[in-house]
Amino acid sequence: MLKPVEVQFKVESLRRIPCPLGRDKDSERPQETYIAIANVKNLPGNIPMDTNPREQNLKTKVAKRIQSSLLTDRDMNFHLLNRGMVISAEKVAFNNQNSMLKLVFSNLEKHGDVDGGHTYKIILENRDQLEFPQFVRLEIMTGVEEFFEELAGARNTSVQVQDKSLAELEHKFQIIKDALRGNKWAEQISYKENAEGDVDITEVIAVLSMFNIERYWDNNHPVITYSSKKKCVDNYLEDWDKPNNPFVKLSKIAPDIFKLYSYIEERLPVVYNDKDGGGKYGRVKGVIYKENRNFHKLVFSDYQASIAYESPKGFIYPILAAFRVLVKENSNTGFYEWVKGFDPLLMFDSVDSELVLSTVDRSRSLGNNPQSVGKDSGHWAQMYMTVRNKYLEKMVNMLSK
Repeated sequence: MLKPVEVQFKVESLRRIPCPLGRDKDSERPQETYIAIANVKNLPGNIPMDTNPREQNLKTKVAKRIQSSLLTDRDMNFHLLNRGMVISAEKVAFNNQNSMLKLVFSNLEKHGDVDGGHTYKIILENRDQLEFPQFVRLEIMTGVEEFFEELAGARNTSVQVQDKSLAELEHKFQIIKDALRGNKWAEQISYKENAEGDVDITEVIAVLSMFNIERYWDNNHPVITYSSKKKCVDNYLEDWDKPNNPFVKLSKIAPDIFKLYSYIEERLPVVYNDKDGGGKYGRVKGVIYKENRNFHKLVFSDYQASIAYESPKGFIYPILAAFRVLVKENSNTGFYEWVKGFDPLLMFDSVDSELVLSTVDRSRSLGNNPQSVGKDSGHWAQMYMTVRNKYLEKMVNMLSK
């Protein structure tokens, strides 16, 4: 574990924005946002950068434009023209007497620069050349550790968009297009930046990646499919160049995978309300429920059905991924297929209550946080073993007949 870092520097202004949900009143992990404006020459040089998912290439056209804006804009509008920096910190303290801002970074895997790494490095490398004052906008957040990966991914979309758009330009998504041809919902997949469609290709890749049995097996669970869509795209592009591309191998079962996703999503509230006996799935933290209103569309369903509940992906992903235990490679064709005699939907029905109730219980044990469930490798393992044990039990019964 890297040592905690503290920085202090003068700012021109600071505004605190409380959490509209009242989470800023949490004494242990208050969720707050601060907007600060600082002279670039006062910016400390040791803000942690391990949290930034991008590599900072200062030779790109974008980087050169940032540099030019910093050094040549004599109207001093850099803080308006540049997005600035997004920073995650454990604590923020401000001294009104001398306008000194103190930031504490205790966990360097969660605290530090989240977005704006290019801006930060360009400022540090060029500020001594400035002949006039320039300022930078800082957005500082506390209490975001539990969903830090999602925050970093959301704030760093341009690299993902670039990868996605280039891959589409190079026809690297043709494997998926061919595999899902004939499925109406697949017509809504957005393959590149600003394209129309309700379904992002990055989520499609993440779901398919769960069933890449060459990468994920009994003791290696695809938690990354929940925590980093960017990594899933990277892995997909890496596998694309392989002679035995696993995404080609799973192409024949790809439609079934998304049918299973929709089935699980639709059945989650039904199973919980039935097995729990209270009919209160809508009160589970993280679940969105609108009584007597089917508002949530099942996007992976050809029927585009809607239900009254929206379940967190942190619930759905580990359950869905567990069914890769039913996937085997056909030694003759080289394609993945379901184990003979096992329908994944019927398999879910046979073990649904254990999967669903265990998932909700796990969320409660983790502070009623579905995002923590989605990142908990222990829970992914539990879901996998639950399905695996039922599969072995059924195999024994089949062989004994």
